[in-house]
Amino acid sequence: MDLKLKRPQGIGRWLQIYQLYMEAFPASERKPFGMIRRMYRKGTTDIWCLERSGSFAGIGITINGPDLILLDYFAVRKPLRGQGIGAAALDLLREAYRGKGFFLEIESTLEDAPNRQQRLSRKRFYLSCGLEELGARAKLFGVNMELLGNNCTLDYDTYKAFYRDNYNQWAADHIQKAEK
Repeated sequence: MDLKLKRPQGIGRWLQIYQLYMEAFPASERKPFGMIRRMYRKGTTDIWCLERSGSFAGIGITINGPDLILLDYFAVRKPLRGQGIGAAALDLLREAYRGKGFFLEIESTLEDAPNRQQRLSRKRFYLSCGLEELGARAKLFGVNMELLGNNCTLDYDTYKAFYRDNYNQWAADHIQKAEK
């Protein structure tokens, strides 16, 4: 598969990133896109275009710490899902951050929810791609989350400190211990 990670270039590519971001993530989960772009210019966030044979296939947006990388947003365009692009892109992202801990958050699979099957499917996907359960859970803006990753160990305090040190105190203040 001819899949590459590239930095966004040109207004057209930025528009594709923005459109996929708005389509793939519910309003309740989205940060203001202008804030993400400011963090990108500052170097605390990376925005990656996934390109297959030169065509836009998806996005990966990270928050970067000195030793830890949070995959904050990850999406493949709808018509391209189920073709192995997501798994290949995760491999490329982990390679781009080789030597650093790499993690992501998923909505808890341990509770009943209207989208529980979707949550379980998402978790199976990430585990099948080689990510591991980190055993850490937290409540992020009122939503119980599980942490999956590679090359790192995270507990609640480390997770909260990551947000404080690499994103902002306000977000860290909205992280609580997960309910049992």
